[in-house]
Amino acid sequence: MKHLSTLNKYFWKYKKLFFTGIVCILISNYFRILSPQVTGFVVDAVQHKIALSQNIDSIHAKKSSYDALVMLLVNWFNSNNFSLSKVVLICSLTLLALALLGGFFMFLMRQTIIVMSRHIEYAQKNEVFKKYLQLNMAFYKANATGDLMNRISEDISRVRMYTGPAVMYFINLAATIGFSVFFMFRENAQLTMYVLAPLPLLAIIIYFVNDIINKKSEKIQALLSDLTISAQESYSGIRVIKSFVQEKANAIFFSQKSEEYKKNAISLSKVEAIYFPAMALIIGISTLLTIGIGSWYVIYKDHNVTAGTIAEFVIYINLLTFPVSAIGWTASIIQRAAASQKRVNDFLDIEPAIQDTPTATLTNVSGDIVFNNVSFTYKNTGIEALKNFNVHIPKGNKILILGKTGSGKTTIAQLLLHFYKPNKGNITIGNNDISLFTLKSLREQISYVPQDVFLFSDSIQNNISFGLNENTSLEKVISAAKFAFVHNDILQLEKSYATVIGERGVTLSGGQKQRVSIARALIKQPEIIVFDDCLSAVDSKTEHEIIGNLYNYLKNKTAIIITHRIFTTIPFDKIIVMSNGGIAEEGTHEELLANNAYYAELYRKQLVENNTE
Repeated sequence: MKHLSTLNKYFWKYKKLFFTGIVCILISNYFRILSPQVTGFVVDAVQHKIALSQNIDSIHAKKSSYDALVMLLVNWFNSNNFSLSKVVLICSLTLLALALLGGFFMFLMRQTIIVMSRHIEYAQKNEVFKKYLQLNMAFYKANATGDLMNRISEDISRVRMYTGPAVMYFINLAATIGFSVFFMFRENAQLTMYVLAPLPLLAIIIYFVNDIINKKSEKIQALLSDLTISAQESYSGIRVIKSFVQEKANAIFFSQKSEEYKKNAISLSKVEAIYFPAMALIIGISTLLTIGIGSWYVIYKDHNVTAGTIAEFVIYINLLTFPVSAIGWTASIIQRAAASQKRVNDFLDIEPAIQDTPTATLTNVSGDIVFNNVSFTYKNTGIEALKNFNVHIPKGNKILILGKTGSGKTTIAQLLLHFYKPNKGNITIGNNDISLFTLKSLREQISYVPQDVFLFSDSIQNNISFGLNENTSLEKVISAAKFAFVHNDILQLEKSYATVIGERGVTLSGGQKQRVSIARALIKQPEIIVFDDCLSAVDSKTEHEIIGNLYNYLKNKTAIIITHRIFTTIPFDKIIVMSNGGIAEEGTHEELLANNAYYAELYRKQLVENNTE
């Protein structure tokens, strides 16, 4: 239950709906609880089979335990000397009015409590999603997408069942039980004790079964996350699955996970099924005790019990049937919600490793970049990506970073964008440590084109203008697309820039996706731009055109181009060859050719490949 305490802030936020709902629950139950008393009065009046005016005093004397409103009705009958048939008719209409009033406030109860739960669900999903956006890259490397989706959808939906139905029914059953037991004791304490004697058995059942439900609920939620992860990975990798003819194998794998989830879900359902037969048994025993013991008292005229008293108690027991039976159901919802909220809290309690510090006040980013003795190791793998890395990139310089896979090239870009913190050393921009810049201003003024291109399932225009506001003109979008050499490709599409591409840009070719991604980076007009192997999917001719356009665009801008190929179109101020997290070679194109090392060898191989093509 301690995990659910984090929801108290939402109950306070929507306190008007919450407390209005509680008032409606109390009023609804108050009107419902008057019905047994009116019924008991009528039964006693009929039992006497004589005029009410001759017997109203004796009935009134025995029924001083009635509620004040019922006593007003009885006194009105007494003062007007109504016939028995008229009393029955008026009481019937009164019972109808009480039912309508109780139903009306029950409607308001749902309109407040359930509506409040939907508001809480909305606010909580926004809170979780906002938290997801704040968490650093290491978090996403350690957690599966399917599990993240399950926590923001399935888990929060189960929590909503607590903030809505569970809270509503708990307060309702507390009010119903409270009113019923109060008037039952007021009517006849000894008979009440007999009737309620089976209830401790209910408490024992709830105590033992709830712990089992909680443990099984946690396991089921974990299995559901695994199931979601499996499905999400299959959907995302459907082309790989089909190309390797692994549909059957994936179906079997998913079926196995689904079978495990089904077994545990059925096991939980069997445990929960204990509640309802137990409730029916307890209610049946209570009703039997009411009729049996009550009839004994009536026959022997003991404890001032009448037939009306028995009728009252039977109705009280029936009123208690749903609240008592709902105890198990409500407890099950609360236990499930607690298990789900614990999973949600696990993420909400994580503090982002990268966030603005109190000293992060700088907003203007210049192009002068220095990596000073930087070392970095990925925690999730233990791979040391950079080792004592040093480089100075003056403002406006164009730098080419070459190296084999795993040499640390991409890590340089991710550290510059402050996705990670160096384990050793520091990075400065304009003689200021990057930790002094707010993350927003830093990333707004650095454009990054990753090697793993990601496009949203939206129009091409919106994908290119993603980093700007919604009012970005089409002219700016077209200009960026021309620099990225993708404008003509877009014009050939059915709806041009309004064409909606599929998930992750699936309707575009690899080269088109890369060029759209480049256009998205260029439209920001950044101070610093980083290209991370973003031309691997284009042919050499297109690559030459793009590089030529970029050279014109990159004037007076600081640019870092990370690649495994040599570009001779741009006269780079410096070329860095990476190897095992450090600098193997460094210099201009001519200097590195003169060294006759890895760069020179790569250049000669590339010349041969180009001539062959």
